[in-house]
Amino acid sequence: MKKLFSIPLSVIILFLVSCSHKEIKVMPSLTVSNHSFSNYDSVKLNHLYLDLNVDFSNKVLKGKVVLDIDNSMGSQFLILDTKQLVIEKVQLEDSCNTPWSLGKEEHYVGQALVIEINKNTKKVAVYYHTIPSAEALMWLSPEQTSGKRNPFLFTQSQAILARTWLPCMDAPAVRFTYNAKITCDAKYMALMSASNPQHKNKDGVYTFEMDKPIPSYLMALAVGDIEFKSLGENCGVYAEPDMLIRSANEFTSLPSMIQSASEMYGEYAWGRYDILVLPPSFPFGGMENPRLTFATPTIIAGDKSLVSLVAHELAHSWSGNLVTNQTWDDFWLNEGFTVYFEERIMEKINGKDYADMLSTISLGELKMTLKDLMANAPGDTKLKLNLRGRNPDDGVSDIAYIKGCMFLKLIESKVGRQKWDNFLNQYFNAYKWKTVNTEEFLAYLQNNLLSLNPNAKINVNEWIYEVGLPSDCPNIQSRNLRNVELAAKKVNETKSLKGFDTTGYTTHHWLHFFRNLDADSIEDIMVQMDTMYHLSMSKNSEIQCDWYLLCIENNYSKANPYIEKYLLSVGRRKFLKPLYEAFSKTSEGLIIGREIFKKAESSYHAVSRNTVKEILQIESEE
Repeated sequence: MKKLFSIPLSVIILFLVSCSHKEIKVMPSLTVSNHSFSNYDSVKLNHLYLDLNVDFSNKVLKGKVVLDIDNSMGSQFLILDTKQLVIEKVQLEDSCNTPWSLGKEEHYVGQALVIEINKNTKKVAVYYHTIPSAEALMWLSPEQTSGKRNPFLFTQSQAILARTWLPCMDAPAVRFTYNAKITCDAKYMALMSASNPQHKNKDGVYTFEMDKPIPSYLMALAVGDIEFKSLGENCGVYAEPDMLIRSANEFTSLPSMIQSASEMYGEYAWGRYDILVLPPSFPFGGMENPRLTFATPTIIAGDKSLVSLVAHELAHSWSGNLVTNQTWDDFWLNEGFTVYFEERIMEKINGKDYADMLSTISLGELKMTLKDLMANAPGDTKLKLNLRGRNPDDGVSDIAYIKGCMFLKLIESKVGRQKWDNFLNQYFNAYKWKTVNTEEFLAYLQNNLLSLNPNAKINVNEWIYEVGLPSDCPNIQSRNLRNVELAAKKVNETKSLKGFDTTGYTTHHWLHFFRNLDADSIEDIMVQMDTMYHLSMSKNSEIQCDWYLLCIENNYSKANPYIEKYLLSVGRRKFLKPLYEAFSKTSEGLIIGREIFKKAESSYHAVSRNTVKEILQIESEE
């Protein structure tokens, strides 16, 4: 064949040399601020474009992220957060490679990716791939899914795990829009926290757009054998095929939830609200990824008794997603508001008695948490946390959620619901698409509500900056649960179930009953309770957890096979943590707990796995 042209060897060598990886000659000083290395105070991230291939065989994501930045301050470097990522090359605009280096790895926060840029740089492309053990990524084998036929992938980016699947400014203070292209096998569907398909396509290439600015912890991806069912004009449910109908039947109240929430706190700003029911290893009850809540299958109880969790995740569309905590020390601004809003949604749908029942149970959980934390980590009972040098997951407790909610309930009681609702609408509008810290919120609260209502006496500093639960915490009384308390008291005193009537008992009645029993008073009637009500064989995840706690505390060993089966099939940290803690309190129990964990470890997400390892005193690999 005739040569049409030739390229001199010297030109080829020059090209290869110019495009090889060059280390940064003089690295900038690297510091961790708010759990992030990134220099978001000097370089603004506006938008990112993600292009990834999903490789189930090797359990990796491979591709690139292109970051649109504003470097008007003339920074010499762009600093991103990474952890467990393999960086292949970095380019500016469409040119050849630019110098880059990785900083020293730091516990929890990973490594800084330092990229050399210039004052005119507007785009930075990072080519990379993940590793199979990346903490945000859960690669499920077919056996670990509900359908048992196909693998499944889902991400969990909160709090600081987005950096394990894409280089980014991984801090809640940074909000950006994004587009993405995800390529996978054509037999799977890909979904993200963005505009989503409702059907599989023939080529396995899916494109996404999120045109509202979000923080990195709300970046989300799921890939698997997924189908969709509409629940209304702007909402629906995704799930594996064998879970789809059950899930859709459980969430029939979703349209009314969206309507109720919008009537109270302003128009729903995200277009659609869909739910993806994930396989059991998902570590949380739900994750409020915009437009697509990730939900645990443990809320599919068959009687809709646990759907308040959906109200919680929906409420995040305002508190957390619309207005975001600026740092993880301000976590209560996301969760306290959301629990309050959740209860308001449930009150609007099911009435005040139902909402009071939820609040009573929550307050009981808070008091149990406070008892433990006041003995072991009293500083963590403050609403304003100090998580410097710690994993921000340490701040995920009933303090942020329920103490935060009770603070807001107190304000409502002092100024009246109408004024409080007006203030909340004003607050959500003022900080829409922005972040806020505790001090900014308190100043806004003082200037726009408390100063206008001088008779509303509230010791704000005690609630925010001091330990424990203030004495003026609202005392919620539930008529629905009063008889349950009397029944538990009688069982405690008589050590008998004679006359115990469970007619009309829902999940919440059972939970309140269990939590009002004295563990050392009921050992002799455990067999009778189990025989009469088949509690060990329950299929309700909430009832199971609380009953199994009583079994461990009362050495009711006949329940151990059921407890083991439960811990092998549930990955939700809310349930794993108390049960493994109960086992760890005795030497014999610790052995049992470790044996179960050894079997279950591979099915747990890293978030849950790390928590259980700490409880069982198993050294982490990190």
